[in-house]
Formats: sequence, C-alpha cells, structure tokens
Amino acid sequence: MDKRNSLGKRIKQNRVAYIMLLPTIVGFIAFVLYPQLWVLRLAFYKYNGYTPPVFVGMDNFVRLFTRDTVWWKAVGNTFYFSTAKLLVEIPLALILAVILNNNLKGRNLFRTVYFLPNVTSTAVMSLVFYFIFSPYQGILNGILQSIGIISEPIDWLGQGSLAMIVCMIVSIWQNFGLNMILFLAGLQSIPDEIYESADIDGATPVQQFIHLTIPMLGRMLQIILMLAIIGSLKTFDLFKVLTNGGPGHDTEVMMTYIFRYFFVDNMSTTAQPQLGYASSMGLVATIIIGAVTAVYLWMSRKLEENY
Repeated sequence: MDKRNSLGKRIKQNRVAYIMLLPTIVGFIAFVLYPQLWVLRLAFYKYNGYTPPVFVGMDNFVRLFTRDTVWWKAVGNTFYFSTAKLLVEIPLALILAVILNNNLKGRNLFRTVYFLPNVTSTAVMSLVFYFIFSPYQGILNGILQSIGIISEPIDWLGQGSLAMIVCMIVSIWQNFGLNMILFLAGLQSIPDEIYESADIDGATPVQQFIHLTIPMLGRMLQIILMLAIIGSLKTFDLFKVLTNGGPGHDTEVMMTYIFRYFFVDNMSTTAQPQLGYASSMGLVATIIIGAVTAVYLWMSRKLEENY
C-alpha cells in the first residue's frame, strides 16, 4: 500500500513538472527547432519568398565557398571584431571585479552603474552612439573641436578601420558590466582563508592574483569566455544600426550579411530576397560558431586540468 502511494505521489509530481515545462518545450519546438529545420531544408533550394522553391542541391554552398568574396570578408570581420574586443573586455571586467570586491565606499553604486548598459536595448544604445559619433552634428566632434584637438570633423563611421573601432568600443561598453558581475560572483566564492594563508607566507597582491585568484576563477572564466565568444560571433543589431556593414562592407559581419539576403536593403546586391542562399549562409555560420565553441571548450578543459 505504501509503495502504491509513493508511486502515485511520484507520478503526480512528475505530471506537475511536465506541465510546468510544457510552455518552454512548445516554445522551443515552435520558435527554435522548427525554424532551424526549415532553414536546413531551404538551404538546398532557390527561393525568393514568392515563387515556388526550386531544388538546386549544393549550388548555394558552391556559390558561397567559391564565388562570394564578401561573405568571407564578413567572416574575417566577425573574428577580428570578436577577438580584438574580447582582449579588452574580459581583462577590464576582471580588473574592475577585483577592485569592486574590496570594501570600497559606494561599491554597490559602481556595480549598478557598470551593469546598466547591459540592460539597455542594443538598438537604442547604438542609435545614441550613432548621434554621438556623427561627423557633422555629433557630440564627440563638437567637444574635440571646441577644445582645439581637431580642426575638421572626423567621419568616425565612414572610415572602415575607425568604424570597426567605434563598434568595438560600444560593444565593450555594453557588455563588460555583465562579465564583471559574473567575475564578482566567482571572486566571492573564494574562501578568505586562502588569501590569509598567502599573506602569512609573504605573497604580494600581484602574486596572489596570478597564482590564486585566476586559477580559482578557472571554471567561472571558462563560462564567461564561452558566453562572450558566442555573443560576439552573433553580433547583429549593433552593426546594423551603427554602420549597416559599411563603408564598402568594411564592417560587414556574418549576421548582417545574412540579413541582406533574407531582407533586401540598400546595400544588397540583389533586387529580391534570396531565402535559399541566405539559409545556406545561416547554416554555415551556425557550423562556424559551433566549431569555435567546441574547440574553445576542448582547449579550456585542458587548461582547467592544470589547476
């Protein structure tokens, strides 16, 4: 009798759990799994959204790998942007986390201020920075001219190298606060006794940071870097609002280029959508991001074994 009651209780609990999970499962199937399968199928078709799709086999991938030089420029820009900005963003977040982990006056205020950009809409934030860096009516040029640093306005978003640097600055400003909070969570999980023992042994703060803090943050650092890499490789709205991939595709990234073929705009090389070709690019981009993530996880696992 007790076994029956226990079994019935477990079934009831499981039923409640499945009911609670049902909205998430339905949402995943409807908005993630089905679109991915649709894109996977469409990658082998020529389709403009109006006429019936025509099966072309591997033609879209042949075109992508052999004839579309802009796509590979977009891939290179994506990796350049992600690598360069993370080399600044991650160390900055870690250093600020270490500073704010101490008993500083007003540290909670600084934590809040640094984290606020992360909760701001990327599109709205990019629009604000667009006006800041505008060449003729921008706030930055106005300030620099008023104090005599420059005599002529600088076209920050109209020159390829400068435009990419501006995008990096905006992205770092938006994302370092979240990484800082995650680092803070990892720092606060490190027992104080470890640092007290290091002080007794005569270790300097720099030695403690290198030989204690960083190794103890290994698992958290692995997660933070993985999320930052994936997020950087998938960046879209920042570039769409600030530069729209210009000038001359110098700030084109994978996601903005895919967008051009799904939704034709003024920089597209086609007069109508090419959903099949865009789907093939989306599939290749997914494989690239997945491969980078897998390689990173393998490398970081090897590094973690050293600690």
